[in-house]
Amino acid sequence: MGIDMNRDRLSEILGATYLPDEIEKKIPLIEEINRLKKEKNAVILGHNYMTPDVFHGVSDIMGDSLYLSKMAAETNAEIILFNGVHFMAETAKILSPNKKVLIGDLKAGCSLAESITAKDVLHLKKLHPGAPVITYVNCSAEVKAETDICCTSANAVKIVNSVESDTVIFLPDEYLASNVQKHTTKKLITHPGRCMVHEIYQKSDIDQARKQFEELVVISHPECNSDVVSASDFSGSTSEMAGFIEKSSAENIMLITECSMGDNLRSSFPKKHFVSTCQTCPHMKKITLEKVRDALFYEQYEINLSEDIISRGKKSVNRMLEISYGKK
Repeated sequence: MGIDMNRDRLSEILGATYLPDEIEKKIPLIEEINRLKKEKNAVILGHNYMTPDVFHGVSDIMGDSLYLSKMAAETNAEIILFNGVHFMAETAKILSPNKKVLIGDLKAGCSLAESITAKDVLHLKKLHPGAPVITYVNCSAEVKAETDICCTSANAVKIVNSVESDTVIFLPDEYLASNVQKHTTKKLITHPGRCMVHEIYQKSDIDQARKQFEELVVISHPECNSDVVSASDFSGSTSEMAGFIEKSSAENIMLITECSMGDNLRSSFPKKHFVSTCQTCPHMKKITLEKVRDALFYEQYEINLSEDIISRGKKSVNRMLEISYGKK
């Protein structure tokens, strides 16, 4: 299937989330998509917040958004179909300008990315002349083009501490900024942007869960507010979450992030009990198997960016890659 697994193995994986009759309805569509991608020399990327049928069934490369774009750029595929939201597909286009980049639904946006515009960045630059702009990758290509260095939730502290300036414009997530601020002496100029999923979680959710489940290990995303992160046993990016679970001996795991993260991990960790308040992202859930099939079949919903935006956006992304990995 997505990773060349057979029907029985796929049914087993999807069985952690879906009923048998649901799986039987999904498999023919999954097989059709996997035939199409071979015919069209396409690679399908699956973000960790995709539903399990999309994530496990048809995705060739799975993970967080930057990793997916970076890996796709290294393939020989002519078409990249990004199963995620719009800013992620834009990042893939920035790193693979000569490839055709598609998304299942152009309206699959992001509350955090939509909280800031390039005009906002220019205004903050004017208010704080000389301060470098570090922008979370969860932003539009136009915002990346006005940025000095991008960052992810995993490398944000490292990126902030890498710049010489004592004052940094850090955009657009105010919660991520508050969590980064705990690990740096630099002054962060922030912006009132939030993820509509992660901002819902409260410390009381964790307190209540700890009363119900013994030896509960709580893992939160740094897009949550500081009270939630402080009450957690670990906070990290989606990839870091999976790595932490793999090393943990805990049986009860509470994930403070988008609901499908837990759904996609259940099959990998069958002995773990995942506890969740299950907040879902309506934008991520716009991506369905049917839309993936249609996007690939018709080669529709292509991501198009100007050469100027690609050129300037790529500089900010590459600076991050150089600092994080020592290379572009």
